[in-house]
Amino acid sequence: MSGVGASLRVMGRSQAVPRERDPRFGPHADDSACGILHVDMDAFYASVEIRRRPELRGRAVVVGGVGPRGVVCSASYEARRYGVRSAMPMMRARSLCPHAVVLPPDFPAYTAASRAVMQIFRDVTPLVEPLSLDEAFLDVTGARRLLGPPATIAAHIRRRVQQEQAITCSVGVAPTKFVAKLGSTRAKPDGMLVVPAGLVLDFLHPLPVEALWGVGEKAAATLRRLGLTTVADLAAAPVSMLRGALGEAAAAHLSALAAGHDPRTVTPDHAEKSIGAEVTFDTDVTDPADIRRALLELSDKVAVRLRSAGHAGRTVTLKIRLADFRTVNRSRTLTGVTDTAREILGTAWSLFTTLRPAEPIRLVGVRVEGLADAASTARQLTLGEPEHGWREAEAATDAVAARFGRSAVGPASLLGATNRRRPENHPRSASVPLSDPPSPS
Repeated sequence: MSGVGASLRVMGRSQAVPRERDPRFGPHADDSACGILHVDMDAFYASVEIRRRPELRGRAVVVGGVGPRGVVCSASYEARRYGVRSAMPMMRARSLCPHAVVLPPDFPAYTAASRAVMQIFRDVTPLVEPLSLDEAFLDVTGARRLLGPPATIAAHIRRRVQQEQAITCSVGVAPTKFVAKLGSTRAKPDGMLVVPAGLVLDFLHPLPVEALWGVGEKAAATLRRLGLTTVADLAAAPVSMLRGALGEAAAAHLSALAAGHDPRTVTPDHAEKSIGAEVTFDTDVTDPADIRRALLELSDKVAVRLRSAGHAGRTVTLKIRLADFRTVNRSRTLTGVTDTAREILGTAWSLFTTLRPAEPIRLVGVRVEGLADAASTARQLTLGEPEHGWREAEAATDAVAARFGRSAVGPASLLGATNRRRPENHPRSASVPLSDPPSPS
């Protein structure tokens, strides 16, 4: 199979990177002008689950929601051999791989593992730009004198992650962020790929146009109609033709990438923009009591994640998806910051009662934005305000949950609730986080 035709599919979307290993891009390639690393954990959520349950090693493991509308969050490579991909409906995944072990996601565990991995990166260089829980860009230019050339640094990182965290990662080493990211995708799983500065176009040009950031299914179809199927075709196309088909901004963006240009630098400590959760109901609901119970459970989980990350937020956003798939978002900015379920729920419920849609509801979500460091952010409490006591109570439940598991403690209002929803970390299913979506692993 040709290098163009054999694409590596991960997390539900083709990254259009050839499977074949080319010795020109191996660990001994010229990395003298390659100061950027892209490190991507391999099947991160599934790998963390396998790490704490070693008996699952070598088996097909799928992490995600198990309800009728559940979605795959992560799949081990054993499951991927059967065609299971992230963002795939869980029912489809089960039909493809009936023997798979399906587990609900445990985001606190993944967050803890991510922090440990990111600390390994920061031990190498302060120039670390996390993109999600499981991937980051590193600028290792300043680390060369102490640790050696970039490929040696990449091997050092891979070794530490495996030895200290018992999970694996793949690394792309290149002159630019875009090419480094493509390199890590091609290196998967558990590999490393170096793209020398002098071979960037040799690496890029055979790839299909879908390999370029910003080329989705619609743009790819447009380019194919113009006879542009590879990056080389795109690089040779007149910019005027691309402008007419894609618009000014997209044409300039894709022309630059096709020529190997990416001026972006690594921005350290890319701040998480929001933390949230959403839930898809097994059947569309109209009862406000069901909605309130779902919002209570989601608010509790969001608050736990905020406190776990050391964040507090100022803006609460409610997301509703109706039965006809129309999505409505409403937000409210608070006078101060919060990391308590009580205040998050109060705001989300107020937004819902103001909106009060007449149509059946398929999905609800809660998100907290405008994040700041909780320890350094003053909370303005008025005399007699019980908010401080509520935060202490919720923090106490965090300690209980850390020792006995999240199912051991939770809002009393949820006791006896009809289980018509599939929220994240539920013993029988999961939801999808609403923070910026991670890249494939």
